[in-house]
Amino acid sequence: MDIQENFVNKVAQSGLITVDLAKYYPQEEIQVYDIKDNLFHGLILKEKDFRDFVKDHDWSQYTGKQIAITCSTEAIVPTWAYMLLANRLAPFAAGIHFGTKEEVLTQLYVQAIQAIDFMQYQDERIVVKGCGDIFVPEQAFVAFTSRLSAVAKSIMYGEPCSTVPVFKRKN
Repeated sequence: MDIQENFVNKVAQSGLITVDLAKYYPQEEIQVYDIKDNLFHGLILKEKDFRDFVKDHDWSQYTGKQIAITCSTEAIVPTWAYMLLANRLAPFAAGIHFGTKEEVLTQLYVQAIQAIDFMQYQDERIVVKGCGDIFVPEQAFVAFTSRLSAVAKSIMYGEPCSTVPVFKRKN
């Protein structure tokens, strides 16, 4: 008895478009500059010492990187100190941000999402990929979905074989 079974890939025939937000992960390395290393006894910033450091430091080591300027201590750092760092980093860094590495990663994701032409998803059924090897911050999913909702026919989260409905446009 020769029985041939034809398997039909219903996922492939569904017309779903899968979008993996991990593809918008920043290409440049994110390096943290923690101003705590410039504080006297971890508490205060001495202006003369800091200005000497800023003048003499080799800023070229930050070339092509996204820089997260932060202070990981409870010290009160004057705004001009962050401004001095930004000024010295500007000729070298790909981008300069205030915040933690995680906050900068989120900012870069949101910037990348803002640059997407969402008209490519007009009236499409979209699955936003959920799990992956690359971390995608929740804010990226929020930013993407808020823009996608204006054009997509439907939005789901997960994998094409197992999705959670998020949005469906009423006709």
